[in-house]
Amino acid sequence: HLPVCLQGHYTTDLSRHPQLDIDVGAVRDIYSESAVSVREYETIDDVDIELHINVSFLDEEVASAWKVTRTEPIILRLRFSLSQYLDGPEPTVEVFQPTCKDCFCLGVQLKRILTTFISNQWKHLSNEFLNAQQRKRHSWFKAGGTIKKFRAGLSIFSPITNVPLIQGPGVKTRPAGQELRVTRLMSRSMSCTKRDLHTSSPIGQVSLIHCKSIPTLEYGFLVQVMKYSEQRIPTLNDYCVVCDEQHVFQNGSMLKPAVCTRELCVFSFNTLGVMSGAAEDVATGAEVVDLLVAMCRAALESARKSIIFDPYPSVVDPHDPKSLAFNPKKRSYERLQRALDSITSIREITQGPYVEIKKQMDKLDSLAHPLLQWIISSNRSHIVKLPSSRQLKFMHTSHQFLLLSSPPAKEARFRTARKLHGSTFAFHGSHIENWHSILRNGLVNASYTKLQLHGAAYGKGIYLSPISSISFGYSGMGKGQHHMPTKEELVQHYNRVNTVLQCRPTQSRFLQSRNLNCVALCEVITSKDLQKHGNIWVCPISDHVCTRFFFVYEDGQVGDANINTQDVRIQKEILRVIGVQST
Repeated sequence: HLPVCLQGHYTTDLSRHPQLDIDVGAVRDIYSESAVSVREYETIDDVDIELHINVSFLDEEVASAWKVTRTEPIILRLRFSLSQYLDGPEPTVEVFQPTCKDCFCLGVQLKRILTTFISNQWKHLSNEFLNAQQRKRHSWFKAGGTIKKFRAGLSIFSPITNVPLIQGPGVKTRPAGQELRVTRLMSRSMSCTKRDLHTSSPIGQVSLIHCKSIPTLEYGFLVQVMKYSEQRIPTLNDYCVVCDEQHVFQNGSMLKPAVCTRELCVFSFNTLGVMSGAAEDVATGAEVVDLLVAMCRAALESARKSIIFDPYPSVVDPHDPKSLAFNPKKRSYERLQRALDSITSIREITQGPYVEIKKQMDKLDSLAHPLLQWIISSNRSHIVKLPSSRQLKFMHTSHQFLLLSSPPAKEARFRTARKLHGSTFAFHGSHIENWHSILRNGLVNASYTKLQLHGAAYGKGIYLSPISSISFGYSGMGKGQHHMPTKEELVQHYNRVNTVLQCRPTQSRFLQSRNLNCVALCEVITSKDLQKHGNIWVCPISDHVCTRFFFVYEDGQVGDANINTQDVRIQKEILRVIGVQST
């Protein structure tokens, strides 16, 4: 029984269109009873259809990076004409999660995608047209029906492939025969290209479907919208949140959704409300924000800034919303430096509420706060401070972070390779001036490119080492005034830092130091492609390296130079921290 909401005390002769009942029933049959809810407004001839998209298939860390609650569905609320349904006005779209209706940034992107999709489909839709498609489906099961007719019906919008298609994560589990039938009927139909055949889903299956392919209408418009949503959600990070065009990066896509570099998209992004997440980040992740600012400063002050300061900010002028104050096509490092200096000075002296920080920045430099927003929102990696219980004690620094930059598809490919070849852990060191770009573009194979800083004596690839001291050297440690301390000195420094942090928890430590050093702990596939030259490893396949942890050292202090990730005790500690049981 469908709940009815009567507005006022009026009665009408309006009734629900029968095609709407058919489509709602199809959602419940294919998914579940709870996958759709209906709320009628008879006196104004409106009906709200809420489609519940199950997102539990997303990895926990991916969901955290995207600020999605895995245990809740993403709800698509479509408002149709109750009596006309597909013959009425184009439906409005809302996207939210039950506990996150106002600041659901991913919902903003998905709403734009679905609004465009529905608008394009609406040009061809009518109740009569849809009913004709469904009659074709039913005729397949009759004595006179044929597979040929069935396939012809499926190709209304795009041709069916000869490759077996994969059932989506939200579909009911059914007996083998029926499951095959429903899978064949409901899977997205398209003409696969070579690139499409190698796309992976975040649940570890190889997807044969391009995420933008148009699902069949055989089971109704509502199911079509649900299937299209299921196709798009796992790959939102691959597309610009404004224009929905695919990102082009040298090393593949990154983890977090982001805006592309087109000027029109930058202007639109400023009005989408996506920036609102920056306020929460400043308030709850102050240490991460300060680290991002410090990395930006190091890149900007580098003699190699014309090469490594990538991306350059795209920031809308707060006094002229139709122009860019910072424009990658017209770079002004001097003006950028002034705005960044204003950010660092305010962050050093003001550790109050976000509103107060913004007020102080606006007073000092009108471009400081917009630049801070860009620094936060342009970061495409998931970086969060590790609580003391999850820190690796042998690294002897309190500044330890979880660092994930691989998008769902890359992570799925990595897991497949790990099952085939196994994996281990190794360090990757790079100067702090390089991390501004790494967090936004990924670990790039810089060998024989303008990005290369050190030599490539062992060939082309990402350089790693199981020995910490070797990677510390690549990060800039151990040079000039740097001091290689004894283990006892490291322990004393670690305890002193923790004491200072407890006494002054809000101090902006990273911005007060000009001598920060960074090293990442990565997981690497141990296939034959991994070239081992003693303790220097070279991995030529970027998909075989995923960052896991990130460590920051201040004022020339370094970690234990004798750490070896191949040591059984070290490996057990790493696996304990990431929640994997060692065997």
